[in-house]
Amino acid sequence: MPSNTRRRPLDRDFVMPSLRLDGRVALVTGGSRGLGLGMALALAHSGADVALAARSEDQLAEAASLVRETGRNVVTVPTDVSEVAAVQAMVEETVKHFGRLDILVNAAGVNFRQPATEFTEANWDALMNVNLKGAFFAAQAAGAVMRGQGSGKIINLGSLSFEIVVPNIALYAISKGGLRQMTRALAVEWAAYNIQVNAIAPGRFWTAMTDAVFSDDALYESAVSVIPQGRPGVPSDLAGATVLLASEASNYITGQTIVVDGGWLVAGGVKG
Repeated sequence: MPSNTRRRPLDRDFVMPSLRLDGRVALVTGGSRGLGLGMALALAHSGADVALAARSEDQLAEAASLVRETGRNVVTVPTDVSEVAAVQAMVEETVKHFGRLDILVNAAGVNFRQPATEFTEANWDALMNVNLKGAFFAAQAAGAVMRGQGSGKIINLGSLSFEIVVPNIALYAISKGGLRQMTRALAVEWAAYNIQVNAIAPGRFWTAMTDAVFSDDALYESAVSVIPQGRPGVPSDLAGATVLLASEASNYITGQTIVVDGGWLVAGGVKG
């Protein structure tokens, strides 16, 4: 009978996986500003070439100039991720330009703040088409490329709405809940293709979208009062989680969410 060739790895077999992304290509939706741009810059600083996708060509051009300062190659792909055909074309253009696609970051997202009783069907469609439909079909198109290459990383930008909800963001919370389950479902289905699918859930971050809150002294103090670290996050605070999940150091991590919130969730704070 044939002998069992399996053996326990020995201590001398240890090889430190790299956090470098040299030779990798990343596509970042919502990459023209805010958290998406911050994640794109983190990937570029770690050696990846980057395709930036968003609707505004002017904002994409400004973002691309920042990526170029890292010394990496960058291409801009104007895209409305609410349109499936546009999402498919976005992935095709990235592969056409760079010849491959190793990392997808689904960072595009929108939010409407109002009571649940006031949301309309148009509100529902506009939000879900970006936050959930766009993310799924981007993953589907990118996943097809990654399967052919034999590996890939997909990172979905989630929210603390994965765990807790504050008033007046019902649709946003529903969309992010769907994104969390999408992360898990694709992680299971695509593990056989060596594709890892994970999410990052930011807490309260200071970006252009939240500037009205954090630039006001009273609102700032209220917002950070529930954060143990006593400050809002900034885009560079997502760099560590982004690079980890994009690199070979996360090859055995899939279907997971990394919370980056300064301790807000573990402190149990929901106020504000």
